[in-house]
Amino acid sequence: MLHLIAVGKLPRGPKGGPKGGPEAELFARYVARLRLRLVLTEVAEARGAAAEVRRREGAALRAAVPTNGFVVALDLGGTETDSEGFAALVERWLVLGRPVCFLVGGAEGLDKGVLARADHVLSLGALTWPHLLVRVMLVEQLFRARSIAAGHPYHRDARP
Repeated sequence: MLHLIAVGKLPRGPKGGPKGGPEAELFARYVARLRLRLVLTEVAEARGAAAEVRRREGAALRAAVPTNGFVVALDLGGTETDSEGFAALVERWLVLGRPVCFLVGGAEGLDKGVLARADHVLSLGALTWPHLLVRVMLVEQLFRARSIAAGHPYHRDARP
């Protein structure tokens, strides 16, 4: 099972569903295509000085990790990989028999305690991305990783 544990909340509509914004729509589209159960847990954004925000959000992220969860922290300082490499990592993590938990911090980044708890620290690249788009990019890459593992033609590894 996969978990996405993230700071902040997707916009909600009047009945609690997604508001229909582009990030929520793309996220829902890729989650539906994933065919693996993905549990989204959102923790509240903290307020205050940057260090205190990171500390509070970090504590909330760590508290949301299931017992024996395999933690993958998304952080600028993590290791980068291509889609094939990510697919291989995901396959390795899935066979561990532990919940695989991707942690996405807030605007101030991840607390050192979260990075210390992580089993793997992953970077989606050197660019700064809005946190709602990070969710979309991550779930698309998870779908792509599963497609690569299944030999599905969604991923094209040839470059022009």
